[in-house]
Amino acid sequence: MKTIDILILAPEILLIIYSIIAILIASFLKSNKSNKLIFQATVIIFLISALILYFTPFEIQTNVSGIFVRDTFSKFFQILILLSVSCLLFMSKQYLQKNNLFKPEYPILIIFSTLGMMIMISSNNFLLLYLGLEIQSLSLYVVSSFRRDNYKSTEAGLKYFILGSLSSGLMLFGISLIYGSTGSINFEIISSMINFEGFFPGIVAGLVFLICGFAFKASAVPFHMWTPDVYEGSPTPVTAFFATVPKLAAVGVLLRVLFDCFGQIVESWQQVIIIISVLSMFLGSVAAIGQNNIKRLMAYSSIGHIGFVLMGVASGTDKGVSAVLIYMVLYIIMNIGVFVFILNMERNGVAVTTINSLNMYNNVSKSQTLFLTVLLFSLAGIPPLAGFFGKFFIFNAAINAGLSWLAVMGGIASVIAAFYYLRIVYLMYFGLSTDPLSGKMPIAHWIILSGSALLMLIGIINLYGLEKPSFLAATSLIN
Repeated sequence: MKTIDILILAPEILLIIYSIIAILIASFLKSNKSNKLIFQATVIIFLISALILYFTPFEIQTNVSGIFVRDTFSKFFQILILLSVSCLLFMSKQYLQKNNLFKPEYPILIIFSTLGMMIMISSNNFLLLYLGLEIQSLSLYVVSSFRRDNYKSTEAGLKYFILGSLSSGLMLFGISLIYGSTGSINFEIISSMINFEGFFPGIVAGLVFLICGFAFKASAVPFHMWTPDVYEGSPTPVTAFFATVPKLAAVGVLLRVLFDCFGQIVESWQQVIIIISVLSMFLGSVAAIGQNNIKRLMAYSSIGHIGFVLMGVASGTDKGVSAVLIYMVLYIIMNIGVFVFILNMERNGVAVTTINSLNMYNNVSKSQTLFLTVLLFSLAGIPPLAGFFGKFFIFNAAINAGLSWLAVMGGIASVIAAFYYLRIVYLMYFGLSTDPLSGKMPIAHWIILSGSALLMLIGIINLYGLEKPSFLAATSLIN
């Protein structure tokens, strides 16, 4: 391997080396001190990897053996993934300690899952993509059932494993159809063949199966059936992880495959994406209305938001991809803020997840109620918060691509979804007085909650300057 290849692969190599060291430490130094060391070191390693990616000179962003690509698009997603994982891992520490789940296996599994996501997004070959997908999935199957003494957690892990295996099978079948039609699994070669020879029915059929597999990973309708049960049954830090980072990776690899490999036949996959988008927006909006468990509600909320993301994908333009990148950044920030609040929902030392437990929460903590209200308003897309601008960019991209009717459908779905977000706000300020929540939020969690809420307000000014880097990432993918 050349020196330049080592530089390109430096973040992945660092994660692999650290994961081996962490496994050895966990195996031979079985103590609470070593557990804390692994936890803290993992957060630091993620941040170091993000810095390495950020400062990687543009000149060495290239292919490695034709199967691994490091470009502006992959850097954008991978940095966001690493920063999100480090924040989620940091804020989950206290919850895991309190619930006797503070074990070295957790951060190690998160490392492997993150490594798989990074490989997926930079893959230029279906074999490498599938390898990254399985590294991610196998880790998540275990993490979802991490609370082994809880039958709901075990059930969540089993459901996710069975349905995840089905989605992997669909993707493999799709890849085999594409390989059978083109004789290659390399994105560039497949794209060139389509460009010069046209596409065959086998390519379209294979692409449909691929999209089905990606839709499962992103929990888009009709492949969403695992999401509410897994979100409810998994430990809350795991639910927070599922609601953010794997979705980010699924969207990134979907964009990579559709535009890198099948960018010339947008009209062939656009209709499938549009159907999934509409179904996801409306099912996520309607099904969440009847939920009384806040984790299940956030599951349906995530399904609805994936519908809006797919609207940007369906536009098939660089503006649409740029809008998707902006939306995903805002989505991650909003969900981290909401889940850090959910982590601290307790009554007499017992975790509580029912929405009714938030009745008159304003009397318990006015600041936390205010911050959560801002985040919920932003998730609903209420102006002038940053969440509104995320949807605005998506709708604008759809309209410019001649999909005005889809933007109208998205607007209707947003209005419906606003009901269940506003319902929580109503309960916190005007609900019937009940036995209040008694959990006290650590200062670090309070900073994350307040910071994410303030970002939704500060983002009104210029969206943190996201427009330019997101557009550069989009153009690096499409051009």
